[in-house]
Amino acid sequence: MTESNFPKVTIILRGYNFEQVNTVIQLLEEENKQEKYALEITLNSPDVFKTIKKISNKYGGKFHIGAGTVLNLEDTKRAIQSGAKFILSPIKLEKEVIKYCNNNNIIVVPAAMTPSEIVELKTNGADIIKVFPARTVGYKFFSDVQSPLGKLPLMAVGGITAENTYAFFENGASFVGIGSGIFNKEDIINQDIKNLKKSLNSFEEKNNINK
Repeated sequence: MTESNFPKVTIILRGYNFEQVNTVIQLLEEENKQEKYALEITLNSPDVFKTIKKISNKYGGKFHIGAGTVLNLEDTKRAIQSGAKFILSPIKLEKEVIKYCNNNNIIVVPAAMTPSEIVELKTNGADIIKVFPARTVGYKFFSDVQSPLGKLPLMAVGGITAENTYAFFENGASFVGIGSGIFNKEDIINQDIKNLKKSLNSFEEKNNINK
């Protein structure tokens, strides 16, 4: 897997158990969305490595399943051993973490907030650079920073909603990561398929995502 075939939208699943994560993926499978969305299971979720393993075993051949909120090499190794195929972080990540992912053919997405950090991470081997928090820098940051630096594989994360996703794409973001901005937390907790489907359809309609 390379960043060129990585889905444009990553759904961030934070704090959910296996059954709740499984419900979201079941919905995406039923709607035939395997190529449109990646699924990030954050490490600050209950029994997260067991969840990643079970989800990866069940859906890894169909979906891009990865780990989020990864902060160090130890957690990176555990996530990959559990079946994660990509790693996301809210921080810049050490060079050794990026290299470990590169050596194991794992997409690595560390975070940056300045042009210097973006260039440093790309030089260090990051596949995609997560601009976080994206709401703070604003969608214009993505077009402004790429004017002098050229096209970069930037992912907007932090404050992304159904209402502003399109603006980030229009201004040069190649990817977005979205959590509560696409699904209501209560619907995931309650495994409310009907409401989850409504939210998914609404997100796609607002952002011109072809079905």
